[in-house]
Amino acid sequence: MQIAILLYDRVTALDAIGPFDTLGRLPDSETVFVAQRPGPVRNDSGQLTLIAERSLDEVPNPDIVLVPGSPVAHAQTDNKEVLDWLRAADATSTWTTSVCTGSLLLGAAGLLRGRRATSHWLALDALAGFGAHATGERVVTDGKYVTAAGVSSGIDMGLTLLGRIAGDRVAQSVQLLTEYDPQPPYDAGSPEKAPADLVAELRAQSASILR
Repeated sequence: MQIAILLYDRVTALDAIGPFDTLGRLPDSETVFVAQRPGPVRNDSGQLTLIAERSLDEVPNPDIVLVPGSPVAHAQTDNKEVLDWLRAADATSTWTTSVCTGSLLLGAAGLLRGRRATSHWLALDALAGFGAHATGERVVTDGKYVTAAGVSSGIDMGLTLLGRIAGDRVAQSVQLLTEYDPQPPYDAGSPEKAPADLVAELRAQSASILR
């Protein structure tokens, strides 16, 4: 089974690496990082580089498509080459997935219209603009489409899909081996739990980015 993780300029690294370290442990699978052109791709801070091993043309029919997000994912929503590849890959994929604002790319490709899906909480309105039924749930499965909310939820999505494909025992083993047992020092990981003034501040800061 081939898992293709899409990379593009200013991608959020954890969106890609979280699923890579969970779903990427699927037995008898191959995980490849793909981009419009092979080579280095900088992350959203510009301080970390990921390597795309293959071009989009070299990976036409992956079994699993995974689209990570970015604070500037909207810049990719009119990238014809990327959107065309997503549509073509989705036509034969077993699973089509996203993390965070990666769902905006799936939406822009017309793949989430009329489907339940999620994204980063700051991007849910933008996701709905592509015809999806946007929900704030952490991981959403609608048919073969599996979308995850913000950044860290890609780990949950990877484990969820791993369990669906390989069984609970395999997923539990990966969770244990990676010691994924979150005990955050703050209970501010969602807009429902975070201080209201902090939520408002971040909404205001993002207004010019996510539309």
